[in-house]
Amino acid sequence: MRRALIVPAAGKGTRLGAGVPKWRTPVAGRPMIDYVLDRHRPHCAAVILVVSPESREEAERYLAARSIDGQVAVQTAATGMLDAILLGRDLALASSPDRVWITWCDQIAISAASAARLATLDSVANAPAVVMPTVRQSPPYIHFDRNADGRLAGVRQRREGDAMPETGESDAGLFSLSADAVERLLPDFAASVAVGAGTGERNFLPFLVWAAARTRVETFTIDPVEAAGINTRDDLARFERHVASKDPDR
Repeated sequence: MRRALIVPAAGKGTRLGAGVPKWRTPVAGRPMIDYVLDRHRPHCAAVILVVSPESREEAERYLAARSIDGQVAVQTAATGMLDAILLGRDLALASSPDRVWITWCDQIAISAASAARLATLDSVANAPAVVMPTVRQSPPYIHFDRNADGRLAGVRQRREGDAMPETGESDAGLFSLSADAVERLLPDFAASVAVGAGTGERNFLPFLVWAAARTRVETFTIDPVEAAGINTRDDLARFERHVASKDPDR
């Protein structure tokens, strides 16, 4: 099973106050991106970092210094995660993967067990087009609605101004797509999707609902702490405590 990993990482990290691109923000003395790659490289042979123009050379040096089979794509404007993934799509497919994993650069709390379970579920014969962990959260920032047979039927996003339930089901910022889903379904979706009403960006999450209406999308539940991202200094401090308390191999 050959996998490629796309990591959208073009955020500036201004609210973190580190004075470096978000992907390089120190967490317990190490760049944030270290945690992401350490977790997923056992499963993913190739890495594609999608960064801002000013970070390109720095990202290329970083990958070379770590002897990573990786390439860099550049996102020139903050038009959303969907567009960031599309920018890395061709580079990912060039590595001839069976699956493409996608994760955000600040999803550093995903456990080794969750990554291993994802790898198990997406490597079976006739694996679903999309496999991803989800979490139950109160209150949710994202919530997936499901229809009577359990399929994803809608996604609500607080940042887009959607009405949110008190408790909801959210993604964990980690996704496994088949090569066919990346090559064929993702651009089909992108050709017609509109920008979000609240953000003016093209979000990736509606693709999951769109795909569920056309093919198999499988989810599994993980601990909510694994899904939290790092967007503020308080988030950073909380994650440093979390990292310090955890066995890195768990």
